[in-house]
Amino acid sequence: MRMRKVLWLALPLIAVVGIAVGVLAACVKSGDWTSAFLLEPNELVSVGRNPYFILEPGYTLVLEGEGAQLTITVLNETKKVDGVETRVVEERETKGGKLTEVARNYFAISKRTNDVFYFGEDVDMYKDGKVVNHDGTWLSGVNGSKFGLMMPGRVLLHSRYYQEVAPKIAMDRATIVSMTETVKTPAGEFKNCLKIEETSPLARFTTEYKYYAPGIGMVSDGTMKLVKVVKGEPKK
Repeated sequence: MRMRKVLWLALPLIAVVGIAVGVLAACVKSGDWTSAFLLEPNELVSVGRNPYFILEPGYTLVLEGEGAQLTITVLNETKKVDGVETRVVEERETKGGKLTEVARNYFAISKRTNDVFYFGEDVDMYKDGKVVNHDGTWLSGVNGSKFGLMMPGRVLLHSRYYQEVAPKIAMDRATIVSMTETVKTPAGEFKNCLKIEETSPLARFTTEYKYYAPGIGMVSDGTMKLVKVVKGEPKK
């Protein structure tokens, strides 16, 4: 999700079945990062609210920085992916006022744990107003790809998990490095934020940091800071 992939490196695929403590349900581990998640039937739904990730139609976050703008909108749309009804969340990115990327991301939330899972994305990359490629597109259940964990319902410091499991395409992984950050943005100051380190074995020397505020969601992504929040209405 918003980390472009440049190099494929083989992953160790030794799997260990177990129960993660506190933050995760039953899971399978690949290396040091949780890479697969065992769910109960009918556990996932397409609308809900995680402390740091909101899936309510109309909810919108706008971030800006260094001439770029990122608008994240929870759409009043769903898509069936890998047998699961997911919520469509659109990311629209511009730079210098010109559209550079539109991604339709697919998420579902657990009624049991409040974990938010990521089922893939359809990506349109733009140049001079025209779509030039679909780099980063993947869907759970297609070509060996599987859904990952976007945001745990209960966070555990230093927990590590894959957000995307799409071999050779998208293998972003997250580490929760802090739960007590204070982040100042044009939209206000936020306390007790999560600081999440994102890396990928497909881009060995790339590290990104994102910050999530309780009750809001992402407030900082690299150089981009939150400038506007539009509250959505819970789906009835």
